[in-house]
Amino acid sequence: MAQTQWLYGIHALEALLEREPERLLELFVLKGRDDQRLIDIVNQARRFGVSVQFCQRRTLDDKVEGAQHQGVVARAKPARVLDESDLDAIVAANNAPFLLILDGVTDPHNLGACIRSADGAGVHAVVVPKDKSAGLTPTVSKVACGAAEVVPFIQVTNLARTLKELQQAGVWVVGTAGEAEQTLYQARLTGPMALVMGAEGKGMRRLTREHCDELIKLPMAGSVSSLNVSVATGICLFEVVRQRQMTSS
Repeated sequence: MAQTQWLYGIHALEALLEREPERLLELFVLKGRDDQRLIDIVNQARRFGVSVQFCQRRTLDDKVEGAQHQGVVARAKPARVLDESDLDAIVAANNAPFLLILDGVTDPHNLGACIRSADGAGVHAVVVPKDKSAGLTPTVSKVACGAAEVVPFIQVTNLARTLKELQQAGVWVVGTAGEAEQTLYQARLTGPMALVMGAEGKGMRRLTREHCDELIKLPMAGSVSSLNVSVATGICLFEVVRQRQMTSS
């Protein structure tokens, strides 16, 4: 793992300073930009003893290869990688754990959008396989708008084995597949559960599908057969939220 990484974007750095300021090593800010949120980031960084440098736009562009950095870039220590033991602790700590499992989502923009939706829906953790999946890159953090620094992101060695262990812990595993017989709105999505979303274009792998307790699908009425994985994830997560709120009221 790299010793340091570049993070950028106002949301991502606000979340980093709020949650894990000890990770921040250096801050680079666009010279001459009068933005209150940037000023607040600079002041907070200085309170933690972080070196702040004001730079021209080209300098910031070069550090993150022209990404949309919103005038602020930071060099930071990488976040600690969470694993199966952290997932066990999260499941044990919640009466009705709500997990999002992404089986092979490789596009960092999709992953970032999924994490952002997961945060909004109150998901306790996002779980991905270590192989054939995007990790927590700077792009993911930027797209997630700060959620990547808040929602536990867990990488597991064997996803099928993890699903089996979740089931043994009383978690109902619901997978999404186009050939499912019942729709999202016909399923009962309350209690301890893990929602499994497949990869872009390919869906869930065979072994992942076989380890699901139940399969559901989105009712598609138009000419397209499927939605972008991050869009589908948001729809499914908030149907879970709706059903949970109905049962708790």
